[in-house]
Formats: sequence, structure tokens, C-alpha cells
Amino acid sequence: MQVKNRSAYFEYFIESKYVAWIILTGTEIKAIREGKASFNDAYCYFTSEGELFLKNLHISEYSHGTYANHEPLRVRKLLLQKRELRKWRNKTKEKGFTIVPLRLFINENGLAKVELGLAKGKQLHDKRESIKRKDIDRQMKRDLKY
Repeated sequence: MQVKNRSAYFEYFIESKYVAWIILTGTEIKAIREGKASFNDAYCYFTSEGELFLKNLHISEYSHGTYANHEPLRVRKLLLQKRELRKWRNKTKEKGFTIVPLRLFINENGLAKVELGLAKGKQLHDKRESIKRKDIDRQMKRDLKY
């Protein structure tokens, strides 16, 4: 099971990627396995202690959950190596860089992970170029079909 953030590739240039662990509660992992997650406006930020957190990742409540169900929009901690945290924190201090979640997936061991991207925002003309490229690719695929 995996959930992708398709708008991230349209809104940003992705410089580099890294896979991080995400700390979840029991009902959150069950909801993710059901495919009940969405990346609308999700982003990452650093605290003053140097820890990385993921905000606005919406994981719907588990359908069979009880009183112990989780909060859908709670802030979730991400686990990375200190070296990577330091490197990415220095990069985000540069103008225009941010950390964006690209996809949420469950690995072969059944553990949830998040693929993060170090991203730089696109200008309007860059977005137009992306749309043109998609249209051209779509048209070429149609022409090859027939």
C-alpha cells in the first residue's frame, strides 16, 4: 500500500530524496493499510532541538477503532540519521528550499515509511512548461496506440 503526493512534483523541483521512518499509533497504521491517507498541504519542519516533524498529513480515523482512535491531523515525528538531519536543515535555511513528503508506503516488513524530497518551488512559467510536456507525452501515447 502506498499513497503518493502527485502535486509535489507539479509545485516543486525535487533536488534529492530520502526515506524516513514515521512514528505512528496503532490505529494510524491500520488506517494507512486501508489506504485512508492524503497529503493535502502536508509539509515538514524542524524544531529548535533539530527534530523533523510532518504536519498536515491527514490519516482518516480507523473504521473499526474505538475510543482510542487517533486524531486525523496530528503532528508526526520523522526519524532520520543525525547526519542527514544536519545536512537537510542547512539546505532548508537557504532561500527557496523546503522539505516535502512525496509518498507514504509500507515496506516489506510491514513498517510505515515516508519518502521525503528536498524541494525548491517552481515559478508560474515552469508550471506551464510541465503542463505542456504532459500534454505532448499524452498526445504521443495516443498516436502510438492507433
